[in-house]
Amino acid sequence: MLATYCGNSRNLLRTRSIGILLLIGMVLFLRKAVSVQQGAAKVALSVSRDELRAIIRGQRAVLAPLTRGGNLPFRKMVANFGANMTYGEMIFGKILLRNDKYSVPERARLRPADNEKCFGVQMATKRIDEGVKVGLMAKEAGAAWIDLNCGCPIYEATRRGLGAVLVQKPAKLQRLVTGLVQGLDPMPVTVKIRTGKDDDHIRMHEVVRACGEAGAAAVCVHGRTMQQRYSKSANWTLIREAVEIADEYNMPVIGNGDILTHYEATRFQELSGVSSVMIGRGALIKPWIFEECKRQITLDPTPEDRIKIYRELTQGMKDHFGDDARGKRKGFYFLPWHFSFFCRYRHLPPDKFLEHSLSHPLIQSSRIIENVLASEREPIESLLTSEAKGVHEAMAHILWDASSDEEALDKFYRLSESDDFRDWELELKLSSRQENPAVDSGSSDLNRG
Repeated sequence: MLATYCGNSRNLLRTRSIGILLLIGMVLFLRKAVSVQQGAAKVALSVSRDELRAIIRGQRAVLAPLTRGGNLPFRKMVANFGANMTYGEMIFGKILLRNDKYSVPERARLRPADNEKCFGVQMATKRIDEGVKVGLMAKEAGAAWIDLNCGCPIYEATRRGLGAVLVQKPAKLQRLVTGLVQGLDPMPVTVKIRTGKDDDHIRMHEVVRACGEAGAAAVCVHGRTMQQRYSKSANWTLIREAVEIADEYNMPVIGNGDILTHYEATRFQELSGVSSVMIGRGALIKPWIFEECKRQITLDPTPEDRIKIYRELTQGMKDHFGDDARGKRKGFYFLPWHFSFFCRYRHLPPDKFLEHSLSHPLIQSSRIIENVLASEREPIESLLTSEAKGVHEAMAHILWDASSDEEALDKFYRLSESDDFRDWELELKLSSRQENPAVDSGSSDLNRG
């Protein structure tokens, strides 16, 4: 009887074990199914051309595609500040499709942050088949649309026949955009352009019409030529002419160039009639500009507030790249560089600066700004506005290593009163005078991006 009992027990245990294994298998299967459904839902965030047009017309401001600055942690932070439509950093299509070690950074740029509501991937390509492959990869990664870069003026792009040089041949560009629109349908295709090669070769009017004929969902116009890069003021009168042409195709235009305040964004939008404005360097200087544009107010975060914001970015980088030595190396490709823009923040209330902004963009008016704001700065404010690279590196290390906002604040205050800070500032002042004796180091132009 004991043997029979033991045998029955073993059978019962075997039956229960099989049941448990089946249950575990079912749970794993369901988890995988949910994961697939979530992945499919992510891809389903892609929108139709008309839906994207409606989204663009509903935005006050969108985040520009930013070389180096458009990393995922930064985009995640500006999304928290109200940027509902964001572009990723430009991807070289040919490099992405090589599937080697050089394509790894390009693939990483396809991925949206978990809080980006409408994310688009910008690519540099001159071939239809290449662009379609990139677009499909972007869609699979979660992008809502694909943008063709026809505005990048850097030699790395133009020497390959990419970026702003594409604007010089509107008919060829129309064939390219047509092929992308047809090959990626229903995924929308947008195009970002400059006005032309130089002031004597403005091709914007033909290019906007070509994009409309090709079926582009929207066009973004940077109001400068390829030759101008980021010098001179953006030409919003030309952007107005682009809007008039695009209206014939019910195609929204996003205007780009020289926006640092919400009142400049409003003025340029009203002047040109664009559906939305694109902000690049202004967002790098003050990521909260999107909240300002939404609420039509000028925020004035204290030094303590800004340090907490910068620590939020740092934490995002630790989450994204990893909180180890390797992650820090990756994060430090970006973090100290971001301080070369953060340091340019100045509070610009409209009662003091609106009038000047009517005649010249504030992002190019650092001397005027410094004259108006001339006053004795607190040490912590001097630290945060320092252009010294040593200071940027030191602040980045503090933020990375601090375990709390309070610890970071304490170390920032200590640094602001340290001999190291004074030495870095003196070194910067001496080097600036040697490079340009006629220009004081405190009046360097904001337009360095």
